[in-house]
Amino acid sequence: MRGITRRLFLKFLAGAAVFGRWAGEARAFFVREFPVRTVEIEDFGFDAATGSVTRAAGPAEPYVLAVDGLVARPQRLSYAELLALPRHEQVSDFHCVEGWSVGDLAWGGLRLESLTGLAGPLPEARYVVFHSLGRTRSRPEGLDHYVECLPLADLLDPDLAYLLALTLAGAPLPLSHGAPLRLVCPFDLAYKGAKFVARLEFAADPVEGWWTRANGIYETVAPVEPGRLRRPDPRASARRS
Repeated sequence: MRGITRRLFLKFLAGAAVFGRWAGEARAFFVREFPVRTVEIEDFGFDAATGSVTRAAGPAEPYVLAVDGLVARPQRLSYAELLALPRHEQVSDFHCVEGWSVGDLAWGGLRLESLTGLAGPLPEARYVVFHSLGRTRSRPEGLDHYVECLPLADLLDPDLAYLLALTLAGAPLPLSHGAPLRLVCPFDLAYKGAKFVARLEFAADPVEGWWTRANGIYETVAPVEPGRLRRPDPRASARRS
């Protein structure tokens, strides 16, 4: 029995050493195994080296993020210009509406204030509508691309940790996880976090997102259930008061 215990102990030590030595490879494998859900037709791609959107049919074109709607200074920002803006790194969890979660994902990108400082939202702008690249397989109420909407005040609240992500695990965001730009929303169910973001439209009134239009069980306000969170939702006390 002592020999078996010793062998198991030595195997454990060896495994721990390998894990420490190859932590980067393990993280990369973890990211590859991060489940993917998408409603887009898979006929486009993104080349981070050139900042170009590629198409199954037709030439590549430069990626541009439009920031418009109720703003004083509409913007059209290239991928390189987004990379040049002040960067923020964070580790946060991802919570799917289907009930599974992925913990400790390392994201890098932009806080929304980097863009509001450039565009200057008008006083009546209270929401941001996120529009995505690509066509969707179905068209609820005629909507042919993914759309989500969140309150501007929430998006600017640092405690809620919303992030426009450009990287995942220290590398350019993979297409499967929303390249070139996706919204990370640690305290909301993941369908609120639009992938492939190509336009931020500042608006006075909220609009229903793609999934809410497609199926009413997907609510416009979608906080993660408290039991799934490792850190309390900062909005919880405000909702109780």
